[in-house]
Amino acid sequence: MENNEALIAQCRQKAQEWLSPSFDEETRKEVQAMLDNSDPTDLIDAFYQLLEFGTGGLRGIMGAGTNRMNKYIVGMATQGFANYVLKAFPGRKDLAAVIGHDCRNNGRMFAETVAAIFTANGIKAYLFESLRPTPEISFAIRQLGAQCGVNVTASHNPREYNGYKAYWEDGSQVLQPHDVGIVEEVKKVKIEDVKWDLNPDLLHIIGGEMDYDYMCAVKEGMVDQDVILRNKDLNIVYSAMHGTGRVLVPLCLRSWGFQNINVVPEQMVVDGNFPTVVSPNPENAEAMTLGMKLGTKLNADLVVATDPDADRLAIVCRNDKGEWQILNGNQTACMFYWYTIKNKKALGQLNPSDFMVKTIVTSELIAKIARANGVECFDEYTGFKWIAYRIRVNEGKRKYIGGGEESFGYLPYDKVRDKDAPASICLICEIAAWAKDQGKTLYDLLLDIYKEYGFQKEAAVSVTKPGKSGADEIKKMMEDFRACPPSEIAGSKVVCVKDYKSLKQYADGKETALDMPTTANVLQWFTEDGMKISVRPSGTEPKIKFYCEVPVPGFDGNYEDANAKADARIAEIKKSLGL
Repeated sequence: MENNEALIAQCRQKAQEWLSPSFDEETRKEVQAMLDNSDPTDLIDAFYQLLEFGTGGLRGIMGAGTNRMNKYIVGMATQGFANYVLKAFPGRKDLAAVIGHDCRNNGRMFAETVAAIFTANGIKAYLFESLRPTPEISFAIRQLGAQCGVNVTASHNPREYNGYKAYWEDGSQVLQPHDVGIVEEVKKVKIEDVKWDLNPDLLHIIGGEMDYDYMCAVKEGMVDQDVILRNKDLNIVYSAMHGTGRVLVPLCLRSWGFQNINVVPEQMVVDGNFPTVVSPNPENAEAMTLGMKLGTKLNADLVVATDPDADRLAIVCRNDKGEWQILNGNQTACMFYWYTIKNKKALGQLNPSDFMVKTIVTSELIAKIARANGVECFDEYTGFKWIAYRIRVNEGKRKYIGGGEESFGYLPYDKVRDKDAPASICLICEIAAWAKDQGKTLYDLLLDIYKEYGFQKEAAVSVTKPGKSGADEIKKMMEDFRACPPSEIAGSKVVCVKDYKSLKQYADGKETALDMPTTANVLQWFTEDGMKISVRPSGTEPKIKFYCEVPVPGFDGNYEDANAKADARIAEIKKSLGL
């Protein structure tokens, strides 16, 4: 890290404040050790900024410091959040918040801290009795008529992380102006301003009754129960990946009618250290190893898994050789959209007012499927809160029938306003049951989609740049791309540029406006041969992400050949962009 004396002095000053009696002895010792260290790297990384809300809320490595997840940052964030809620609903006497947490270390302590602070500010706190899936928190906010909510989770991040997702009264993660307003309130809070003392009269513990209501709601994502009843013995292997899906996913599957559910026992153990995986991320094939081993032993039809907070899912099915094939997020989403549209149409359930949603970095094949079937598919920013935004805008006027994003998140019904893995796993199992009716597998259905709509492959390339210097590098990369956009990528001419920061589109020598609810630091390049490349800094991790989408013309059913051609093209894109 560069030797910036002014920055070091600023960080030392902030760290000195954390030596006051307002902080516990363990925290003071950790901070003093940073101050005493001749290498200022840890000190700077822990104190150079205040951990802020990004696309996923508050998220960071656990430890002492303003840029770390600890009870003091959680406390100040909650006090600021409470202050904002009190201002947003002036005079209301029945304000309420829903609080949940996942399996991560310190999760229960953070959740109880959040609940205590809300009650100390006169806001009723509905605290889940133990860990629960993220979508159930979203559901409970709407079900209980609460004004806000907090879920303590770092989703699929490595074990050293924890986080804090802030929700608004519609059950969605906070959007503008609320996210900006909350951050401004949090910035005003000093540690001595935090009201820590629990008001027991305002604390309500919730659990089983909400589980039941949530499971009933999940069934609204079902398209055709007769298909399930004909294939109730579908052989399913499920892994909770040490997290919150361990109870409700098997129960939801049974409530839909599936009877042959087998679990990965080692990964049903609640453990924030995630001992059986390198990273509890369904995007990583390694995390599915134990599930596939059990699937092979039991001759399962498919293997499914949820990430620690059960908002994302992973799916493994058998290919044409009988081998396990991991579906990526775009393939999974395509299958959800395709099946929902095809079978709602066949059952006479598809209406002109029905709509679906995807994010701008998710496969264009989805939009193609929707257009071909007369279903409007909205494009929104990355982050499921933007899909929730579109549902809210259309509420009461049009019916939402599904939406998702490439990062393994999907929502097949509208009672929740966040990614919902329990519901999505039930639906993918229904799709597998429907395929079995046709004498096919999920893999066969994927090939059918490619034959009908064209083969294409998507790949995400993440460049990690940790710390302040990394954040500066990422900022410079985006500035350079805007100042000197590529005229061609991998030998194909760039024919359209979309800049969501300026909300301008440049194509055919013309500049037009992009119709989006707000600006975002995202660039997209579209090429003459149908490629799409999207670039955006991550809102939750020290990364800049490149999303590459490559069509392969003339798909004849040979998946391996088309995949190899796409991989070669993606390698050319990476080389062209210097990645």
